[in-house]
Amino acid sequence: MMNDLVSPEVLEQVKGWVPYVEAKLGFRNHWYPLCLASEIVEQKPIARKLLGENILLNRIDGTVFCIKDRCLHRGVRFSADLQCHTKNTVTCWYHGWTYRWDTGKLVDILTNPQSVQIGRHNIRAYPVQEAKGIIFVYMGDREPTPLEQDVPPGFLDEDRVIFGKHRMVNSNWRIGAENGFDGGHVYIHRNSVLVEGNDIALPLGFAPGKGKENFRAEIGDEGPTGVWDLLGEHSVPVFAASIEGEEDIMRGHMGSKRVAHTISIWLPGVLRVDPWPDTNTTQYEWYVPVSETEHIYFQTLGKVCETEAETKEWEVAFHEKWVPMALEGFNNDDLKARLETQPFYEDDRGWLNEILYEPDRCIIEWRRVASKHNRGIQSREHL
Repeated sequence: MMNDLVSPEVLEQVKGWVPYVEAKLGFRNHWYPLCLASEIVEQKPIARKLLGENILLNRIDGTVFCIKDRCLHRGVRFSADLQCHTKNTVTCWYHGWTYRWDTGKLVDILTNPQSVQIGRHNIRAYPVQEAKGIIFVYMGDREPTPLEQDVPPGFLDEDRVIFGKHRMVNSNWRIGAENGFDGGHVYIHRNSVLVEGNDIALPLGFAPGKGKENFRAEIGDEGPTGVWDLLGEHSVPVFAASIEGEEDIMRGHMGSKRVAHTISIWLPGVLRVDPWPDTNTTQYEWYVPVSETEHIYFQTLGKVCETEAETKEWEVAFHEKWVPMALEGFNNDDLKARLETQPFYEDDRGWLNEILYEPDRCIIEWRRVASKHNRGIQSREHL
């Protein structure tokens, strides 16, 4: 079925990645990170939006549950006046329809205890997993796939300790994903505090080699599906810029640390950069669809820690060093790029008017893989 979020005219002209263009609200039947586990405390529900859907989360006896934030009766949001009269239920403030957190089942109606509707209906309850200190929610209609199929390689390794943060960005999730996976965009980071502060080698860009693809797709049967950026292997780094024959207009940073050896992007929209921002850490960042014009930028860093002392040391370094220097100091450049790119694509004409160049082959392959191997397109009929 054609997604009603995109005009038929655009879909007729876009070749090779129609489902990707349709996925303005993201991909259905995938796991998405929504918040840090520490943000959901016992018996204090929080309201969120994911893939355009209003949802509610609550922790009960240590377990997190997620339900649709909409009463079946007249469609109002529970969160407009949240009422939980018992531990295991939520009651609609409008007419007293009451549902269980674990199943979504309508178990009582306070204004009419004898109603024939009681026990006949359920609001949607979404599967939840808590892993690496993060709450993942499965947005879908079919049996959930294993979480490892929707996270990058290595993320769930037992000895890898993950810390993270998230923030809302006023651009579509695809703008975020393509910004992260854009091999040529290192140019905007040339003056970043991280480059000097961590003595990183960072060119101005990459000139792809001839005759070799600068990407490799990986289609997972039991693991994730994504695309590897091979620009580092099959290209020449550009460390000096010239304009119309005038040389040394600017230079990249010739630092001592070689990082970002492998860059890859995975369904449903998560980037892996290894190593980054240091030689023994890995960055995993999600671009989580919220609405047509918003996404959650969910940034995490992982490091292998063998002892509790190493874990504590890593936690301090994450908050005191890497958040200000990397996740903010470096990645804030990316936020500017997304905000400025959003208007070009907001009416979908950007997919037709863009002019791509050689380093964008990785992005084209990502669009193709995501179009072919996603598990469903989120549309307005799901909201």
